[in-house]
Amino acid sequence: MPETVAIIVGAGPTGLSAAACLNQLSIPNVLLERDDCIASLWKKKTYDRLHLHLAKKFCELPHMSFPTTFPKYVTRNQFIQYLDDYASHFKISPMYQRLVECASYDEVTKTWKVQARNIAVNSIEEYSGRFLVVATGETCDAFIPEVDGLGTFKGEVIHSTQYKSGKNYSDKHVLVVGCGNSGMEIAFDLSNYGAKTSIVIRNPLQIFSREMMDVAVALAKYIPINILDYLVVLMSKLMYGDLSKYGIRRPQHGPFFLKANHGKFPVMDVGTCKKIKSREIQVLPGITRITGNDICFEDGKSHPFDAIVFATGFERPTNKWLKGEKISKLWKGENGLYWAGFGGRGFFRAGMDAQNIANDIKSLL
Repeated sequence: MPETVAIIVGAGPTGLSAAACLNQLSIPNVLLERDDCIASLWKKKTYDRLHLHLAKKFCELPHMSFPTTFPKYVTRNQFIQYLDDYASHFKISPMYQRLVECASYDEVTKTWKVQARNIAVNSIEEYSGRFLVVATGETCDAFIPEVDGLGTFKGEVIHSTQYKSGKNYSDKHVLVVGCGNSGMEIAFDLSNYGAKTSIVIRNPLQIFSREMMDVAVALAKYIPINILDYLVVLMSKLMYGDLSKYGIRRPQHGPFFLKANHGKFPVMDVGTCKKIKSREIQVLPGITRITGNDICFEDGKSHPFDAIVFATGFERPTNKWLKGEKISKLWKGENGLYWAGFGGRGFFRAGMDAQNIANDIKSLL
């Protein structure tokens, strides 16, 4: 394949940001995407009621604002429309169905060699570029943990990426495993459709309203993190009260500390807490084993379920094909290697990474 200046891996929002910033500076680049469309996670693996959890001003990609007609909290379909318009506006043309299998730095030629399988024809293609931008993101491959007896479960088992809505679960007993934003919102959606919903909450978590977090993010530029954490946790306690009686424990540290040091996102409450308090949604501890439709929990009790939704996150295959390199939260690596969107601060940080990468490449050229 012909040599280019920069190779970008991943055509999600972060990869699109990187391509747009490079195109703005007239830097030739190739964007490799393993799926057959941009933003495949958003287009194929998200549930219907999903909205961006932060106000749209915090989620814009570089050099293009959301339409003024969009609401403060952008819907899934509106965000997909925005991404399609973004790719068109910046003339981004990904190489689709290219599954990267190996990437390594050639010390002799001082270039990155990337081998990708063209899934459509099942052949290996090699790309060469002076710079490599890893934009595969923090949400890649669906992860379902090993659970004793899961294979014996007679009901439906899906990952959150397969869940669309609760309309087919009315009157069914459904267990959501995982209490991040996806798990909490899916539990809320199931309950709205009349499912008898339970959710596994094993670890402490911080819960905030979207409006509360918008204010906190805006103040983050001016207030030290430790003070900001204290203020938002105090607001959360005032709003939600003592959640321990419902099976929810708060962590010792605030959301900004946990995000920066452990990559943990706080939960943006969409109404799930109210349903937990009213017992419409039951909170359960960790699973110990599954026997048929009966699921046993760490408190020694067992309950029957018709379906399980695993909202247990993702695993990243990046280290499997990027030989000798470890994922970094810093946007710049060595030998022309860049990391876009791994800092754990959402689209805004990913956009900053993309612009920093483009500017750095321009200066080196």
